[in-house]
Amino acid sequence: MAHSLGVVMDPIEDITPYKDTTLALLLEAQRRGYTIHYFTMSDLFVADGVGYGNARTISVADDNDHWFDYTSESRIMRLADLDTILMRKDPPFDTEYIYATYILELAENEGTLVVNRCDALRDVNEKMAINRFAHLCGPTLVARRADAFKRFIADHHDVVLKPLDGMGGSRIFRVTEGNDNTSVILEVLTEHGTHYAMAQAYLPEIKDGDKRVLLVDGEPVGYALARVPAEGELRGNLAAGGHGVGRELTEGDLKIAREVGPYVRDKGLLFVGLDVIGDKLTEINVTSPTCVRELEAQFDINICARLFDAIEKRLH
Repeated sequence: MAHSLGVVMDPIEDITPYKDTTLALLLEAQRRGYTIHYFTMSDLFVADGVGYGNARTISVADDNDHWFDYTSESRIMRLADLDTILMRKDPPFDTEYIYATYILELAENEGTLVVNRCDALRDVNEKMAINRFAHLCGPTLVARRADAFKRFIADHHDVVLKPLDGMGGSRIFRVTEGNDNTSVILEVLTEHGTHYAMAQAYLPEIKDGDKRVLLVDGEPVGYALARVPAEGELRGNLAAGGHGVGRELTEGDLKIAREVGPYVRDKGLLFVGLDVIGDKLTEINVTSPTCVRELEAQFDINICARLFDAIEKRLH
């Protein structure tokens, strides 16, 4: 039986095809005969309690020069008429993102499978969620007040400061005790104490890479992508110039995955990316996990097929 798939994403014409996980997922859907309906955030709306979208059907290709074609004109459709919707809009996780999940949830309530589930996207903040697993993490603080951060820095001497809503390594600072710029960095991150930010003790293992461990329906893929920082760079994020090296999961990686996996599965999060430095959990990515293309290129695995097997299990 052919299924219909909706995808909510950033403009498809702006992606980098050879490393875009959403494109990889759409290629797998197309191989399985899905009709693919494409939406950006601005295409979604609610009328009289019903979620709709301005949809265009698309075909996709594994081609760095010509990776998609529109195969229909835009038309308004009920989101609940779709079997599955992939919510793949990149952060920031802001109020507009939250409003979009409310729209998608109207379809979810009528039986459409949204991946990942809407209430879980709102519940499981990618930075804050690690506090449920503090025993798996290094020392961590979430606060607004500068004095709280300064005490944390005094206690741990070398820390990483970051916003709660960022992605791709944006606005991440490494601060050591006695840094003359500490106050201004805290002012920028907390917007003068009006927004929460996170501090984590610096983990020197970052030099060996910030590992992305993918979970499909709560189960770990057998390999992680270690995103190794460029020379002179703190951040391993690929968007910040890091390079990806595939590695088999360590016992430490597996321990983290076994503890976090049942939690995310129970939440309805079918596709999750754990960030691990050394043997410490640093983030739980639920909005639009990446690194599929890099891992599939380095190993004989089909992560997208595993995800669609999990989706179809629920559809059937």
